[in-house]
Amino acid sequence: MIKNTPHTFHIPVMGLAFSIDSPMKVAQYGISSVISLSDDTLLEQMREHYSQVYQEPFMPITTKDEDYRARRVTAYLDLADRIVARQVQVMKRDTFDAESRLTRYFLLLPDSSPLKTLYQKMVQTFNPEVKKSMQEALRQAVVPGSIDVNIMTKLDKTNYDKDGNPLPSEYSDALAALRGFANSTVHASVIFSAGMNMRLYSYLEQFPCFFPDENGYLQKQVVIKVSDYRSAFVQGKILAKKGIWVSEFRIESGLNCGGHAFATDGYLLGPILEEFKQNRQAMQEELYTLYSAALRTKGIATPEQAPTTHITVQGGIGTSAEHDFLLQHYGLDAAGWGTPFLLVPEATTVDADTMEKLARAKKEDLYLSPISPLGVPFNSLRGTSSEALTLARIAKGKPGSPCEKKHLVSNTEFTKEPICTASRKYQRNKLVELQGLGLPEQEYKAEEAKVLAKECLCEGLANTALVKLGIARKAVASRPVAICPGPNLAYFSNIFKLQEMVDHIYGRVNILNNTYRPHVFINELNMYVAYWKNKKEELQATMTDKQEKYLQSFWQNLQQGIAYYKEILPTLFQDQLEKHVLMLDELLEAEDQLQLANQKV
Repeated sequence: MIKNTPHTFHIPVMGLAFSIDSPMKVAQYGISSVISLSDDTLLEQMREHYSQVYQEPFMPITTKDEDYRARRVTAYLDLADRIVARQVQVMKRDTFDAESRLTRYFLLLPDSSPLKTLYQKMVQTFNPEVKKSMQEALRQAVVPGSIDVNIMTKLDKTNYDKDGNPLPSEYSDALAALRGFANSTVHASVIFSAGMNMRLYSYLEQFPCFFPDENGYLQKQVVIKVSDYRSAFVQGKILAKKGIWVSEFRIESGLNCGGHAFATDGYLLGPILEEFKQNRQAMQEELYTLYSAALRTKGIATPEQAPTTHITVQGGIGTSAEHDFLLQHYGLDAAGWGTPFLLVPEATTVDADTMEKLARAKKEDLYLSPISPLGVPFNSLRGTSSEALTLARIAKGKPGSPCEKKHLVSNTEFTKEPICTASRKYQRNKLVELQGLGLPEQEYKAEEAKVLAKECLCEGLANTALVKLGIARKAVASRPVAICPGPNLAYFSNIFKLQEMVDHIYGRVNILNNTYRPHVFINELNMYVAYWKNKKEELQATMTDKQEKYLQSFWQNLQQGIAYYKEILPTLFQDQLEKHVLMLDELLEAEDQLQLANQKV
């Protein structure tokens, strides 16, 4: 939620555990961050931990309790809300000493912030009465960052009672998570990612907190993570017709991001942002018309004018120049900085062993992997303890993982009830099936590798918090960690303080390593060129007419993206001829690669 935050960046959701307690770390400084609601077991473990830290009573919510998943979400968010409120209350009583958290709050702000200007004037004021008055005004202006949440819309499995009977739809994973958020005390946003879920979207209508009060205030806001304008407009209209306003469209690069990579059909970030820029006002007006009609039908007072729809961007941003250009040129409200914050212990939660691997990671250590059980490409780091355990199980002839949490179950090839493709049960059945097909050895090995590549992300993406905070009841060695940084990590090679990272975002310092780093637009373009070439090679032997049309459309969209970047180069690098020429060379190189590869289609 951008409404009150004094910052121009947010920390997006990362994995299951990496940003699970970020609000308790950074919200007091006005920085918004996002908690994943996918793993209620982890939320409950974290609630127990933080209840002890802040000396709050803890009453377990067990899997035997009615509606336990939603109740766990509510309980954790309520605790986070109380902790942040307490932190801010205490901070407001701080003095303005050099080391106080109150001073830190203002030092972190962007230099363009009016609050930062007021703080600097206060520091330079010698009149005691004036100084005291300014300090009081500054204290009153302190607002926390938002405790936002993420629901991956596709992670919405049906749950069952103790007798094996399916529970009603409102007890599914995603709907229960939404109910837990809606019933919590936080005034924040739910971010929906990974596509549409009509059942989930309809369920929003059950909760008054998503509709405006008599003053037009939305206690809970809806944010949609999208990769293109069309998707945003379609989803915005679907929700507006239900009387639900989308308060923010969070645009994320399809490939240049952490976690699951949902590639567009060759649409690049720059042209996508340009389309939003050109159509933003018209979209807001049309959505407001649909929204108003829906509210009138429901007997809810209609705001006199359209509520604000923020537009933000995230994915691979690495310099203050990129940050500023994106906000200013495209009129964006904020930008998400995810992967670099994995190297900031004051902001995210990463165990020591994994943190060391992240800080040492080079470009070749970061890759678009096939490890996700969802079958979606997954940005990953080589050499994790999760990868080591997966390989050890294969070497012992016992591939696959025990499947306890079942958040990623989706396959029904061998069972009536969906199971996970990383599970022992699935991999054992699939390998037996492959062995019975009589495939040539090379083909069999290729198919076997696809099966064995899958890792248990339910455990892998959650374990880092258990290891770091000493919550693990099992030995650390049996708590494998997977992590999902974006390729942008290759340009950051240290463990940083919060102040250092924020200063980097706002251009006060430069913490990049010495590796040559192309512009964010070029990094993404190169990823898409490689993705297209790999896809073409993969389909070459058995290509259908439909697949050929898809590849050609993808190729054309990349060409149009390159042409767009050539056009904006003078604006992108004003009075920076060397950078202008360098990026032009990189665009021409990508163009040559596409032309050469396309001749073989």
